Amino acid sequence: MRMTTFLLAALTTAGVLHALPAAAQGAQCGNNSSGFTAWVADFKEEAAANGVSRSVLDRAFANVNYNKPTIAADRGQKSFKLSFDAFMQKRGGATVISRGRSMKAANQALFASIERRFGVPAGPLIAIWGMETGFGSYMGNQHTLSAVSTLAYDCRRSDYFTDQLYAALQLVSEGYLSPQAKGAAHGEIGQTQFLPRNVVRFGADGDGDGRVDMVGSRADALASTANFLKGHGWRAGAGYQPGEPNFVAIQGWNAASVYQQAIAYIGQQIDAGR
Repeated sequence: MRMTTFLLAALTTAGVLHALPAAAQGAQCGNNSSGFTAWVADFKEEAAANGVSRSVLDRAFANVNYNKPTIAADRGQKSFKLSFDAFMQKRGGATVISRGRSMKAANQALFASIERRFGVPAGPLIAIWGMETGFGSYMGNQHTLSAVSTLAYDCRRSDYFTDQLYAALQLVSEGYLSPQAKGAAHGEIGQTQFLPRNVVRFGADGDGDGRVDMVGSRADALASTANFLKGHGWRAGAGYQPGEPNFVAIQGWNAASVYQQAIAYIGQQIDAGR
């Protein structure tokens, strides 16, 4: 089941969303479901004190539950510990390259437009798109607000995901994220799997309709991904293999070195057309 589509109005004439400051947090984290209900109550009080409206909080948390599949996914990211060859096999790297070349050929005008605007060529964007969602074919089936809330409550990365939760509430408050939306296990959104804060910071209008739809518009998802890489140091015309200037931007996408290497390799194979 795909995540519910939501649309993000462009907030600047350039069509790019900008982040709002994250509010402070302090509700007591936990490592199992037993304290989650109390945490939600405490968090809602904190969020209200930090300016989030009660009506937004009530709508956003109406169907939020402790999400065990999210915790299982968070604890089970074993593929990131594989060798490069094993990772490529597990993630279907050869298929991503083959299909990616076809995607590049079929969307030449779009990728040329994105490269003119952000300086990012097609290869790494297609590598991310293919590995994250199979080119938009599967974007997850977990309740987004439950996933983000569960990780905000969980002690392992509470601060980081509390900020993501505030970003998600911002999207809900503006009417851009449905409280019923579904996506990936960590709360990632859309065809290239943006966490809520990255939607706020880097969401970009790629198809020129004056809005950003990370789910239904491949142009918006890919433009936003290029904007993310640019925001993480991408320099137009520079190389992006390990040791080259733009590899640092790829490192910003995912902390796992094997994933970074896969993006660079797949992107190079697609851009080279071999």
